[in-house]
Amino acid sequence: MSDVVSDNRSNGYRGPGLDALGRHGVSVWCDVEVKTTTGRFRGIVLPRSETSDDRHIVLKLANGYNVGLAADSIEAMTTHGRREATYGIAEQDFPIDPRKPNIVLFGTGGTIASRLDYRSGAVVPAFSPGELYGSVPELADYCNLRTEKLFGVFSENMGPEQYACLARRIGEAIEDGVDGVVIGHGTDTMHHTAAALTFMVQDPPVPIVLVGSQRSSDRPSSDAALNLICAVKTAAESDIAEVLVCMFGPTSDQYCLLHRGTRVRKMHSSYRSTFRTIGDIPVGMVDPDRITTFRDDYKHRRSDRKVIVNPAYSEDVTLLYYYPGMKPDVMEALIETGYRGIIIAGTGLGHVNKPTYRALGRARDAGVHVYMTVQTLWGYVGMYVYETGREMMALGVIPLANMLPEVAFIKLSWALGRTDDRDEVKHIMLTSIGDEITEREPYNGYLVYQGAVPEIQEFLRTIKR
Repeated sequence: MSDVVSDNRSNGYRGPGLDALGRHGVSVWCDVEVKTTTGRFRGIVLPRSETSDDRHIVLKLANGYNVGLAADSIEAMTTHGRREATYGIAEQDFPIDPRKPNIVLFGTGGTIASRLDYRSGAVVPAFSPGELYGSVPELADYCNLRTEKLFGVFSENMGPEQYACLARRIGEAIEDGVDGVVIGHGTDTMHHTAAALTFMVQDPPVPIVLVGSQRSSDRPSSDAALNLICAVKTAAESDIAEVLVCMFGPTSDQYCLLHRGTRVRKMHSSYRSTFRTIGDIPVGMVDPDRITTFRDDYKHRRSDRKVIVNPAYSEDVTLLYYYPGMKPDVMEALIETGYRGIIIAGTGLGHVNKPTYRALGRARDAGVHVYMTVQTLWGYVGMYVYETGREMMALGVIPLANMLPEVAFIKLSWALGRTDDRDEVKHIMLTSIGDEITEREPYNGYLVYQGAVPEIQEFLRTIKR
């Protein structure tokens, strides 16, 4: 029994959870049937991560999902064997075919192909070509793949240093003759990086495709494999020579959508179909068998190796989300701190309250570049419509049409990294580089389903759910 307790303790169990396993002579990796006050469960006892509580045991169920059982609810445990997991991912030599395109996959720290290490709660990434081929052998159908890990950070830690590194390495890879670029990236800030690369790497001759996964590879509902297959296929075969985000389209495993890097946004914290093109339609869709474009105004693949790389960036820019009752001292503090640029996400057509006018005047006098976007996301800034908008423009605030707030933040950071001349910055901000400003939004560029209303319920009955 002491060996069981010692083994369980070394696998992260303590307190009531450790006691429950010890009472029934069960150790980590045992295949057990557990009777609790709420029902019966069958699965593999998993280690506990270092940051977990001490009041539960965790089982890996046959369907691939985990369940936590309260230690004080366990009445009996029966062991049916032992199945210890291995964390290694089987490597196979990635087959090379001189007739296929050469693709590079840059890693930034996302978990596009990984396994979960239950002892630490961390993921073990599959990143070498051999590991990726072992995990997703379909990749070899489309290309010769090489990988390069640039850095390993959570996406919330992506920033100017990483943007610049990515831009330079993409430029070098293109000059070296690569036929397409894939970037493995965490999903939380993928749309920020996509915008940054659109401005930093202009007129590429090949596709640059960002891809990630909402759910890790150890989950049955993981989107990692389909997203990666579709991203690699796009980089290898697509004619779209732009910065794109390739992620799940519908909620089911059917296809991925290709979103422009300046018109895409993560719109749900956990849905696999979280990424949406805002104020426009996606460039196209891709599944393992075909690529379908929805529009023909994209930049086409070229045979030359020319690309414009300008990884300029200023960190003295902020994004200010206006809220009712905002006081001028919020903006004044930014001015006093030394910020050179402020993007405001205003209400409605681009409004803030009158008390903040004092701060806007101070920003103008201090030479701070202030631009207006809308927090509605869809639609255009309309500062000529109401008195409020006209008064703010007189105080130096410049409207940014239908540029998304996060894209405006990234673009102003990039612009101020190049120049502080007011007229030049304005010219850069109002000149569309990658569709961040569009002449109009298409009739189907704004679709928000509202459940329960009759026409939507009828529509939902006609599609696969």
